[in-house]
Amino acid sequence: MQRARRSHCITNSGTLIRLLHHWTTRKRGTTIRFPVSTLFFKRFLKRPFQIASIVPSSKALVERVASKMDFSQARVIAEYGPGEGVHSREIARRMSADSHLLLFELDAAFSRALERQFAGDPRVHVIHGDAASLPFELKRRGIACCDYILSGIPFSILKIDKKRALLRKTYDALGPSGSFIIYQVTNELKQHATIFERAESEYFLQNIPPMFITVFHKTPSLQGRERRTGQTRKVSALVGADRSA
Repeated sequence: MQRARRSHCITNSGTLIRLLHHWTTRKRGTTIRFPVSTLFFKRFLKRPFQIASIVPSSKALVERVASKMDFSQARVIAEYGPGEGVHSREIARRMSADSHLLLFELDAAFSRALERQFAGDPRVHVIHGDAASLPFELKRRGIACCDYILSGIPFSILKIDKKRALLRKTYDALGPSGSFIIYQVTNELKQHATIFERAESEYFLQNIPPMFITVFHKTPSLQGRERRTGQTRKVSALVGADRSA
């Protein structure tokens, strides 16, 4: 059974920030810590629906999400809504010297903080803008496609047309065997992301709040089968015409 240790009465944001720095969850003798930066909490207060969570992802969640990616070779990875960069730092730590990481952050304060964090890393590109600009940013940098796209933005608050448009751009920006990885409080995006051929989900409890981690796979097999079927039909039609003649 889990229980969070916190004050019964919070008088101001400063008190809550100090409290959250020491927020722990106890489970069978173990303690999981969820450190919170002042910047993260201030941005949450200003944009609660955009930030979506009062605390950044736990170390356990960050490592679990990163484990969904294969870093054995050079990769192009994009991240929607990196916030203060907890996932970005782990990805940058694992990826090779010739990989690229594109960070799309709408919040100006987070964007500036990310630029400072990765100022000395030429592999990391911070874009202060909408995730929908991914195709343009790839083309501008001469990059053909992404191997992985990671997102922590709350898709559930997006209007349906914007949600579907971003899913389409995400799908198109991925390579033939690319993956779109999300971590969300709800798993409602799964019903909208039918453009992807396959999806795998898990409910991860070692985070406040618990998160659904879903990996949407873009597989070349379906497209290949469609092309082969079309070619077979054309060949069959030609053979049939020859026999008729």
